[in-house]
This record gives sequence, C-alpha cells and structure tokens, in this order.
Amino acid sequence: MIPALDPILRLPGLRLAAMLLILNGFIGATLAPYTSLIGIDLLGLSHWVFAAMLVSASLVFVTSSVLFGVLGDHRIDRRRLSLASAAAMAAGAGLMSLWPNVPVFLLAHGVLLPLGGTLFVQSFALAREAAADAPGEDRPSILATIRAGYAVPWVLALPVWSALFRGGLDVLWIYPAACAVAVLLVVLLAWRGTATPAARPLQPMSLRAALREIAAPPVLLRVILLGPVSAIIALYLTLLGLVLDEAGRPTGDVALYAGGLAALEIPFMLLLPRVLPRVGPSRMILIGTILYCCHLGFLAPLSGTPFLWLLLLPGAAGGAAILTLPIAYLQDLLTDRPGAGSSLTALQKVAGDAVTAFCFTLGTALSGYGLVAVLGVVLAIAGSAALLSLDGRQDTPRQT
Repeated sequence: MIPALDPILRLPGLRLAAMLLILNGFIGATLAPYTSLIGIDLLGLSHWVFAAMLVSASLVFVTSSVLFGVLGDHRIDRRRLSLASAAAMAAGAGLMSLWPNVPVFLLAHGVLLPLGGTLFVQSFALAREAAADAPGEDRPSILATIRAGYAVPWVLALPVWSALFRGGLDVLWIYPAACAVAVLLVVLLAWRGTATPAARPLQPMSLRAALREIAAPPVLLRVILLGPVSAIIALYLTLLGLVLDEAGRPTGDVALYAGGLAALEIPFMLLLPRVLPRVGPSRMILIGTILYCCHLGFLAPLSGTPFLWLLLLPGAAGGAAILTLPIAYLQDLLTDRPGAGSSLTALQKVAGDAVTAFCFTLGTALSGYGLVAVLGVVLAIAGSAALLSLDGRQDTPRQT
C-alpha cells in the first residue's frame, strides 16, 4: 500500500485536488507538445512573435498565481478562484476550437491558458488546506503522491495522440479535446467544491503585507536557489529533440525516450514517501538534482550510443524528487498561507526560465548543446547544495 494514498482516498479535499491535477495533466499533455508546431508551422508566427507570446504567458501565469494565492488566503474561497482558472482554460481552448487563427491563438496561449494554468498552483493550495491536520512530516509525502497524478496523463495521452496523428487526424483537434476536459474541470469544481470542508480562518492580511511576506529575503532566496533545479527539467525538454536529431536518431526515439522517462517517474514518485522521512526534503532535493544532472549531463555524449537508454533510470529517480518535493518545501516557507506558499512555485518557474535562457544562450554561443547541459548541471547542483547549507542539519525550511 502506498503510505500517502490512504489520506488522499479518505479526505474529500485531497480527492478533489488529485482529480483536478489528473485532468489538468491531460490538458497539459494534449496542448504543450504541439503549441510551437501550431503557432509557427501551421499559423505562420515569426519566432519573435512566438517568443513575445511566451513572455506574456509567463507574466500572466506568475502574476495571477501570486494574486490568486494571496486572495485565496484572504477570502478563504479558493473554489471560486479555481473555477475562474478552469473557465479561462475552457475559454482559451474553446476559442481555438472555433476560430483557429493568429489573433485567437495569441489571446488563448498568451493570456487565457496561462491564467487557467494557475489551477495547478491552486490545486496544491487546496491539498495543503485539506492536509492541515496531517502530521507535518507526512505532508510532503501526500503532495508527492498527488503530484504523481499529474504525470499519469502524460504517459497515457501522448501515445494516443501520436497514433491518431499518424492516422491522419488534424492536429487542431487537440483544442476540442482540451476544451471538453476543461469543461469537466468546471463541472467538478462546481459540484465537488461545495462538498469540500471550509478552510480554517486565517488571520486577515492586506495584499501589500502578503506580498511583503512573499518577498522576504529568507523566502525569496530559497525560491531563487530552487530556480536552477527547475531549469534542468526545462533544459532537458529543450535539448532532447535537438541532441537526438544531431546524433542521427529518428524522431520516434524522441517520443520513446520522453515517454519512457515519464512512465518511470511515476513509480519513483510513489516510492518517494518511503524514503523521505529518513532523508529530509532539502537533502532529498540535492540527491534528486545530482541524479537528474547525471541524466542531463550525459545526454549529449551518449546520444548516439545504445547506452543512452541507461540514463532513463537516474533521470526518472531524480525527476521524481525535483518535480514533487519543491512544492511542499515552498509551501512550508509560508506554512500558514497555503495559497501564497503554493504561488511560490510560479516564482520558482520564472527563476528557472531565466536560468534556462542563460544556459542555452551562453552554451550555444560558446560551444554547443553539450555546454548548455554542463552549465545547467553546475548551477543546479550549486543551488541545491546552497539550499541544504541554508537549512542546516534540521533540513527544514525556516518559517517566516
């Protein structure tokens, strides 16, 4: 029996959060791999316009994540905020289903879908509230298990879409599919959300005070140090296709490798709660980072050899840790503010995006894809080691 599965099945709030993440994962797996293909190849966007859209999406996501998190803590009605996120996601996918043109694409992917993406953050805030009575040492395990639910649709949906597209299905059908799931999210929140026990009241806090709490140096420093940890995930996604293509491997190997890594991450995520109590979150993040860096650092040198497939094991083991543990770690930085604590994951993503851009730009300018990976590896290990050093022997984030 998976240790953290019992409270998830027993508590309505945790069940709701798990269902939200599973459905959200299907939308992500359906839209994310094909966004650049549709925008650039199908609709004819220039690289500059597409890049500007990505900047807009990042700004909308981080701003709305922080604001929704703070407002949820202040008003104690996270269901309505989650409903608004799901409705924005349904609107973005629905508009592209009806009018797949450039202006609608920019509106959907630059504003509406990133706004809907805050549901990922709010799902963990809902889970944190539902797990408020659980022992503190059990919360990271619960959140890690719930996070595994987000990964499951990626393993299931990608092969299905690949087979459908090989059979001649138009790629634009991803939008009606995503819209249908987003509508299901709206219905689920409207129905199940009313049955979720209300969160315990928090001490009132103004928006300015809440933002000051988020920007406190001990909090912000840890978010910045976790940025390179998320960057190595982004660098892997960026480099995989480029590196395997440069090595002369067929396109099918890219999907096979990505799918294999995602599939192996799930059992490691489910096993993580058994290891975490004996190791501690900061130390486990460092171990996971080192394992994932072995996978990323050797990706280019081994890309043309059969030994490439051996990298799946350290990549999956490390990925399980660095995809799940930072969520609970960041929430513990603002333990009494589940929404604001969860919104720190959006700030971590922005820090990671900056590190990713730096490594890719400098590495490709000086050498090639191998140097890009090395830069990411060095910064990620340095960041996670500094994080463990900050937390010290107790291996727990300091409260503010």
